[in-house]
Amino acid sequence: MSQIRKQTIQGLTVGETFTVSRMFTEQDMISFADITRDYNPIHFDERFVAAKKLKGRICHGLLVGSLLTEIGGQIGWLASEMNFRFKKPVYFGDTIECLLTIIQIDGPNRARAEVIYRNQDGTVVLEAELAGILPDNRERKVLNAILQEGFTSD
Repeated sequence: MSQIRKQTIQGLTVGETFTVSRMFTEQDMISFADITRDYNPIHFDERFVAAKKLKGRICHGLLVGSLLTEIGGQIGWLASEMNFRFKKPVYFGDTIECLLTIIQIDGPNRARAEVIYRNQDGTVVLEAELAGILPDNRERKVLNAILQEGFTSD
């Protein structure tokens, strides 16, 4: 089971950080386009890409942004707000690291986080803010039971 889930069961504090990374492929983009019906030519057509003066077709911003949901899902974070600032394009084959830092926890379990996404060169490609509700004691006990039952998502 994820180290993120184990940390959550112990209780989360301000300043804790979580990191996940993923390489994005053309097939990821196609699957995302099929689910969302976002067929923007910036993802599919080299002529459009050339007109935008990019070096190639790019991944959907929200596909890349969804990395934070891997962390949030392991935590059991119920999101109420997400704010994304897209800084640089993400190309097929780029590996993106997503670093989430809890910056505030207020009662009852309301939290805020800052999220930074960097490519394999260390360039910030995306910044985000996340707000929502962290699991309370009762919910963390359920997460622990799930862990004890052997459910894995890694």
